Amino acid sequence: MAPKVRNRTVLVVLAVAVTAAVALLVTQLVPRSGTDGPSGPGGRQQPPTPSPTLPRDYEPAEAPRTIPAVREWRAGRGPGWRPTEGGRVVAERGGPLEDEARLLAEELELEYADGDAGPGDVELALRPGTPGGREGYELTTGDNRVHIRGSTETGVFYGTRTLLQSVRDSGGMPEGTVRDHPDRAQRGLMVDIARKHFPADWLADRVREMADLKLNQLHLHFSDDQAFRIESETSPEMVAEQHLTKREVRDLVRLARSRHITVVPEIDSPGHLGAVLEAHPELKLRNAAGQEVPGAIDIGNPASGRLIDRLVREYAPLFPGTYWHLGGDEYRPLTASDPEANHPRLHRIARERFGPDAGVADLATAWLNDRAATVRSLGYTPQVWNDGMHAGGVVEPSRGREVAYWTGKEIGARQPEEYLREGWSLVNFNDEYLYYVLGEPHDFIYPTGERIYREWSPAVLRGSRAVPAETAGPDRIRGARLAVWCDQAGAQTVEEVAEGIRLPLRALAQKVWDPRPPETPWPDFVELARKVG
Repeated sequence: MAPKVRNRTVLVVLAVAVTAAVALLVTQLVPRSGTDGPSGPGGRQQPPTPSPTLPRDYEPAEAPRTIPAVREWRAGRGPGWRPTEGGRVVAERGGPLEDEARLLAEELELEYADGDAGPGDVELALRPGTPGGREGYELTTGDNRVHIRGSTETGVFYGTRTLLQSVRDSGGMPEGTVRDHPDRAQRGLMVDIARKHFPADWLADRVREMADLKLNQLHLHFSDDQAFRIESETSPEMVAEQHLTKREVRDLVRLARSRHITVVPEIDSPGHLGAVLEAHPELKLRNAAGQEVPGAIDIGNPASGRLIDRLVREYAPLFPGTYWHLGGDEYRPLTASDPEANHPRLHRIARERFGPDAGVADLATAWLNDRAATVRSLGYTPQVWNDGMHAGGVVEPSRGREVAYWTGKEIGARQPEEYLREGWSLVNFNDEYLYYVLGEPHDFIYPTGERIYREWSPAVLRGSRAVPAETAGPDRIRGARLAVWCDQAGAQTVEEVAEGIRLPLRALAQKVWDPRPPETPWPDFVELARKVG
């Protein structure tokens, strides 16, 4: 009988031990009354919400580190999310987000799938009314999955860029919610491909780089005195030997659209047309002494307007975007001390068309008004350089355009406040901070990312002084672009240009997304740029 008693005793001891272990586990899982957990009527503790991640064991998560930095972060408690084997990027097959999902899956080395998202997955979805407008998004990380929502495909795409950069920086995405949107609608890069040939592959690399920084405009200045750089079927004689074919342009635009970037074309006129005029010498402007005026087309000859309009119509199918840049800057007849005396024929034509008080500047204004009407008829919003906006004349610049403000130093140029008071919308090209001019001629110096990061904002349109806050909102200053000008084309290789603009472009991306002084110190920003690309 004794052995049986001993066996029962062992069983009782084991039962007591198991009960104690269960009780200890429950006390660890259930929040303490009056502290962390929800209470019911009379202060009784309610059953806890099951949590496989034991959130009380985690500190509030720090915001993801990205360029540009996210504008709003609500920290969660948990392990966050990391890409793991078997993880998927989920979006409706054949739906509007399939391309974004497939791209992200490739970048994170995950699978693409449709259907319901599960643990380890990233889910992309459109949700009308997501805060932040058409480019806003919400990214939520919890329960070992990531949900990215936006009211448009663009917003969702920007959410995928935040996730991608966070993974590059830390290996994953922290627990919590990002709500994010840009401050300015136009954020981009301009490249002077006329003075210097940039291969299509180089431009495609910039598109990919820009997309990860949530930039949305690539502006191509493809005609100038030195060369005309895109294939033409109507005027092949004016195209440089080194140029982009139309097929290359189509491929570039297709890539850009897939990354939610608009390509903005520019044929500068009535100045900077040297390459075009070499093929059409009959349209060259001559002064009173019979001398050719370099780069200047004869705006008194109706054939000049027909030529430029024909080129615009030829290239319009290549660029299915919102904007067309008309140039308008540095028309040399207007830099003369007495334009009317230097160009009496243009003066006569101006008076015949616009009355006895009209001058050469009025004829130039009418030229841009006509070109603006052409691009508007094709569905574009025209943009012009600010020194092509001549004040005080008989002919006024037509409305329905935006002003690309780069200088207050050129002849006839005015302070930015004047344009704002007159009701113009501006795009910031401040040559003090945003002009990367090869060879650094005319007292230009290469811009640094640090100066842009520390000193510049969209409100700083000229020099280092901001315009008044009441005129500096996103509805008045629409955004900004970093401009690469190739005045001395051989001063840098295309690889050196890419490296030279790397940090300025990232600093610009930060300040147009969020103009407030950045919280991240500059040395840390540089290190982050190295990690996230």
